[in-house]
Amino acid sequence: MSRHRLTLIGLLGAGLLATGALTGCASGAASSPSSPASADAVSPAPAGEIEAAWVDAGRAVAVITSGSSSCIPTVNGEPEYTDGAVTVDLVEPSQEPCTRDMAPRATLVTLPAGVDPGAGLTLRVTGAAEGEAVLAALDEAPAASEEFAPSAGWAGSSLVAIVTYGSSSCVPTVESVSADGDRVAVRFAEPPADQVCTMDFAPRVTLADVGAVAGDGAVSLVLSGGNVQAPDPISVLGTR
Repeated sequence: MSRHRLTLIGLLGAGLLATGALTGCASGAASSPSSPASADAVSPAPAGEIEAAWVDAGRAVAVITSGSSSCIPTVNGEPEYTDGAVTVDLVEPSQEPCTRDMAPRATLVTLPAGVDPGAGLTLRVTGAAEGEAVLAALDEAPAASEEFAPSAGWAGSSLVAIVTYGSSSCVPTVESVSADGDRVAVRFAEPPADQVCTMDFAPRVTLADVGAVAGDGAVSLVLSGGNVQAPDPISVLGTR
């Protein structure tokens, strides 16, 4: 997949609207806000509470922060790579209202040229969230995935970040997680028939807690439901 495609991550925010909308497009969405608050009321995540996951064959990372589940931060400008560390500045989306919950949410970050996933990476986050995460080196350089192919990576001991493609305003939601032999089956919820989604085609990140069913070794995911196209199992990159 080209790096140009991943620059579409700026569209990942759950409330962004693009010109023209499509009803019933591919994927589920977060639940409707029940107790809204202004986006300005969302404070940065405490320093140090940052997780990250290798995705897209090590060419991108999912940055996990805590805050309103309906207001996912986006990348401000281009990440900087210096002396083995990438610095990324995040901004809260401008739309409002935001739900008053506190949940993990994921922002996809395309890595600058020169980052070697086989050498490990320090990720420094500023702006809407502040902290640092260290990604261990990947044991093997993964083969480049096909364009628009889903990918996944460990974001801690239990969470996995799953990248799929479709409307940026309709991020898939997890319906169930179960054991499937030596694999983990993740089923996405089917979107409502009357759901309105933007007509773009972009990467989206969904977080799934698989700790209760994943074994101790390497893990592969079997994705289904939610109109997500994933005919083959996908390996979870990184370590727990």
